[in-house]
This record gives sequence, C-alpha cells and structure tokens, in this order.
Amino acid sequence: MNENAFDQLAIGSALPSVPFAVTRETIRAFCDGSLDYNPLHLDDNYMQGSFGKTQFGGIIMHGMTNFGLLSRMLTDWLYTNGGEQRRLETRWLAPVKPGDTITPNGRIKAKKHTEKSRWVTIDVNITNQRGETIAQGEATVEFPHQA
Repeated sequence: MNENAFDQLAIGSALPSVPFAVTRETIRAFCDGSLDYNPLHLDDNYMQGSFGKTQFGGIIMHGMTNFGLLSRMLTDWLYTNGGEQRRLETRWLAPVKPGDTITPNGRIKAKKHTEKSRWVTIDVNITNQRGETIAQGEATVEFPHQA
C-alpha cells in the first residue's frame, strides 16, 4: 500500500471475507493442531448432558477457531496492503456445530494518524448461515509509514 492508499480507506468499508464450512473433520483437525481434546469437541454422548443452563446436544467447535478465522481475514487483507495486525479481542456469543457455515466479517470503524504510524480500528464478528452473530470483537491494525 502506498502512503496515499491509507487515506483512501473509508470508515464503514467491509473487509473481504471467506465463509468456512464446519465439519467433524475441521473440528478434529483443530483438536490435533491445538492438542485440545476436550470431549466438548469430540464426544456426542458426553455433550448430551447439561452444562449449567446450557444444553448443546452434540459436539461444538473450538472457540479459538473463530479467533483463527478472524486473524486470517485480517492478515490476508493487511499483508497484501502493507499493514500489520496489532490487537484482536473477541467474545464468543453462541456455539458452532458441525454443519454450520460461519463467515468472519470486518468493518473499518476508525482511522488515526500518529507521528510514528497510521492506525485502523476494525469491528469484527462472525455470523453463521442463519445470520446470527456467534462471535464479536475489535481489532487494531497498523499501516507503518514507508521508510
């Protein structure tokens, strides 16, 4: 991204995103990659029980998969434009199950110039195929000045 391109970023603009199909295989791959073999993600019989006031009725995806999808959306956009991810905060709002298709979303919320760099705040969320928000948060990214 050249120095003028940062100025062309518009408040309210959406980042490109790619839907992600959740399957038992993608959940298992995250188990293997993270070494998190919690029965929440692997054992349907275990998940028939009650967790306080919550009944899942089957396995659920790792919440950190949401974080990974948001990070991928940000870095795919940033690194091709000369930017760097600096902060990402999210909260999980609803479980994701095999058969769901989830989509990370980002929208430019604010821009700020400082003496040393240029910053963008991005509202992020993930929605499922029903349009329900299953995770939301905020990211801060930097577009360093060219040396």
